[in-house]
Amino acid sequence: QVQLVESGGGLVQVGGSLRLSCAASGRNFSMYAMGWFRQALGKEREFVAAITWRGGRPLYADSVKGRFTISRDIAKIMVYLQVNSLKPEDTADYYCAARSPGGGSWIYYSLNGYDYWGQGTQVTVSS
Repeated sequence: QVQLVESGGGLVQVGGSLRLSCAASGRNFSMYAMGWFRQALGKEREFVAAITWRGGRPLYADSVKGRFTISRDIAKIMVYLQVNSLKPEDTADYYCAARSPGGGSWIYYSLNGYDYWGQGTQVTVSS
């Protein structure tokens, strides 16, 4: 009943920027937190950023802190990831994830901390 759809990916040069979007839909949708993960070819999915649903507090992986910004629009049920100063190592499929209310302690950087996932949007960074 909950769907997440990412968009905004593309091909950019080193140092470029993109704004990724995640649209959430579903009857009586209610989430306390959202996150962004990425997965490069041949690698495991890794945490990028997260945001608390009520307070909008952002959390980042060390590798992207200072370059990426996560934000949300509660009214539109949208979450964004502004990616700046892109590097080749940022090349990956970027996934939006959502955590349903409750469920105990939230480990925001863990794949197990989320209940719903989008299908991803590709970001390719080249020289």
